[in-house]
Amino acid sequence: MVKYIFKRLINLIPVVFIISVVIFGTVKAMPGDPVNAYLGAGSRATEAQKDSIRREWGLDRPLPEQYVTWVKNMVTKGDLGQSTKFKQPVADIIGEYVWNTFLLNVVALIIGIALSIPIGIRQAVKKFSKFDNFWTVFSLLGVSVPTFFFALLLVFYIAIPTGALPVSGMRDASMALIGYDSIFQEIADVAVHMILPVTVLAFSNFATFSRYVRSAMIDVINQDYVRTARAKGLKEKVVIYRHAFKNAMIPLVTLLGLYIPSLFSGAMILESVFAWPGLGKILVDAITNQDQAIMQACLLFSAILMVLGNLLSDVLYSVVDPRVKVE
Repeated sequence: MVKYIFKRLINLIPVVFIISVVIFGTVKAMPGDPVNAYLGAGSRATEAQKDSIRREWGLDRPLPEQYVTWVKNMVTKGDLGQSTKFKQPVADIIGEYVWNTFLLNVVALIIGIALSIPIGIRQAVKKFSKFDNFWTVFSLLGVSVPTFFFALLLVFYIAIPTGALPVSGMRDASMALIGYDSIFQEIADVAVHMILPVTVLAFSNFATFSRYVRSAMIDVINQDYVRTARAKGLKEKVVIYRHAFKNAMIPLVTLLGLYIPSLFSGAMILESVFAWPGLGKILVDAITNQDQAIMQACLLFSAILMVLGNLLSDVLYSVVDPRVKVE
């Protein structure tokens, strides 16, 4: 197993290199001037002053040289560049916002999986029943309706009319300014702000995972070993949960491995809708403000996580199914 993982990691180096070239080239090819975006629309800076800023940032150098400098600083110094909007190192910005994204996504993933497993199993056991038909339609809505649209529905038809739930941010602005009386008050404030975005993400996760669980369980419960377990007189719960679901977990674990990167990379549109201070939102802001350093770092970070997620998925697959050999 260790040998396999090491080989895969070595093979990922050229993949990450190609991805980094594509990301760097794409960001540099975007229209607009980052210097003008940095100075603002009402700036009275002269062209000489703008050229001075470009030289300071290294934007006057050829693109291959800029790329080499970018990669060299990342590998040797851990330097992802300087944000033109926040006026601070990009590594510090990502380190500050990534955990906000992780908190939001991991809670939504846990809720989605906790609901999808029992419901998906019951759907498979009661295939084509009213219960199955209801949750099938429900899950189809979950995978069909865009997350931003569902988020707007919650905002306009629940949050705003009732006034019971905050629709933006991670904390109450006034409370964050004057300070919380205790850590529990801060936790409660963050939890209330998480309700709407977590609901949207959990709904999407549930819809996806429940369909996989249902499909996998339907395939498994028709296998010979399941019929044999029933013939031996085992209780139905033991047959379903101990024998059938164990093998139905294989595609679920594979999908879960692909979901892991999204816990850190963010939900770009959803975080923008709810103004959640995560990586997704700062990436949107970086695109708007032509903050190339943040764009490059966020996109490369997400791409590396996706590549590692594929590796993790393969490893987990072999752990769940002993018939699969990864050596």
